Amino acid sequence: MLFLMNLFYPLLFFVLLFFNCAVSESSVGIGHSLMVEAPLEYRIGFTVGGFLLENDQTVPKYRVALSIEAIDAKFACSLLVFLGDVKVWDSGHYSKFYVTGTCLLEFTMDGDLRLKGPNGTVGWKTGTSGQGVQNLQILRTGNLVLVDEQNNVKWQSFNFPTDVMLRGQQLDVATRLTSMRSNSTLFYSFEIENNQVSLYVNSGKLRYSYWNFQPTMNRTITYIKLGSKGLLLFDVKFKKIAQIPSQSVQPLKFLALKNESGNFGLYYYSQEKGKFEASFQALNRTCDLPNSCKPYGICTFSNTCSCIQILTNDKKVSTSADCSEGFSGGFCDGEKAEMLEIDNVSSVLKGVPESVNISREACSSLCLKDCKCAAALYFKYASDGAAECYVYRLVLGLKQVNKGLGFSYMVKVRKGIGRNHEMHNVKRWIFVVVGVFDGFIVMILVGGFGYWLFKRRSS
Repeated sequence: MLFLMNLFYPLLFFVLLFFNCAVSESSVGIGHSLMVEAPLEYRIGFTVGGFLLENDQTVPKYRVALSIEAIDAKFACSLLVFLGDVKVWDSGHYSKFYVTGTCLLEFTMDGDLRLKGPNGTVGWKTGTSGQGVQNLQILRTGNLVLVDEQNNVKWQSFNFPTDVMLRGQQLDVATRLTSMRSNSTLFYSFEIENNQVSLYVNSGKLRYSYWNFQPTMNRTITYIKLGSKGLLLFDVKFKKIAQIPSQSVQPLKFLALKNESGNFGLYYYSQEKGKFEASFQALNRTCDLPNSCKPYGICTFSNTCSCIQILTNDKKVSTSADCSEGFSGGFCDGEKAEMLEIDNVSSVLKGVPESVNISREACSSLCLKDCKCAAALYFKYASDGAAECYVYRLVLGLKQVNKGLGFSYMVKVRKGIGRNHEMHNVKRWIFVVVGVFDGFIVMILVGGFGYWLFKRRSS
């Protein structure tokens, strides 16, 4: 049995919440199809969807839906899997299929599952033609599968992870979850590496880590699996070598990488509140997130953003609306540059140091010699005097730190701006000193005049 909706809500999960018809099927056979239709004109927030499957577990249930959603002045069609009101899988996560008019989900007689536009264009398919596929099923684990007559899995959504990992799902080393990509080239990834699991911010070919978890004793990871009590890390012998534990007694439902913040967490379902809540989050402080502020913005102790300010013709050119205003990225075109040092600022972006045990001046020089370098972080340990130098081609993830920690953050600017900035500080210092000196002179004169007046009246 198939159901078709034409309800208007900003997000499809609202449609799911308010849709009262029961969907009893946990599988459908070959030959079935479902079509949804978009309006003739673009409508911001428009979403239309049709349910296809749901499993028979208690709330929250897994449901499969076909949707058309208004995105970036176009209509994107995709096959979705929901757990309650949370989208846990999307066929269009990496590549959107844009349509005009209608979108058809077709389960062909030769066992291929396809999304097609009105002109017959295939925008997505499982590629399972001729493999004996007979049924599409949603399992109790949330895995969407295509199976043959012997119930052998020929295709499964678990092999195509998006930004969510479900309980019972296994991911091998070199696999990753990624955030949904929008108009920006910036996206986040949760990656399984040989010796750690890490969070990365990606911009084009650039990638910087901002959180990681490592097993002790440098043990090697082969795969990870989400259990009811935490994220489990295993070695090649299938032995558990580490765990990121849940902080709730309730069994976990999924791990999610947040598209907006780049944070990731473990989530359980609260029967009392009727919603999903986090039992663990990798980053709990706003300033530890890579995008807490815009590029060239600094996250302060009060969790507010302050732009790096530079001077041109004695005017501050960076604003709170766009912290990158006034900064040049064209140094590979031969433009002269210098480094502007910012006090008490560090970066959450991590990586392998470009160099160790060098001076701050040498670290600055490393960035100046690389025309694509945008900033450098110099850190000197107070304990033994050892130093590390990191260079960046992206000015992001800056945060305020306490004085005396040994951090020195340097941003590349056009030649002369750094001196203007320093001159501004000098002028401000001179103004303060002169003001204090003038005030002191005035106090002496006023005091002397008062003393003279007092003496005169006494006499």
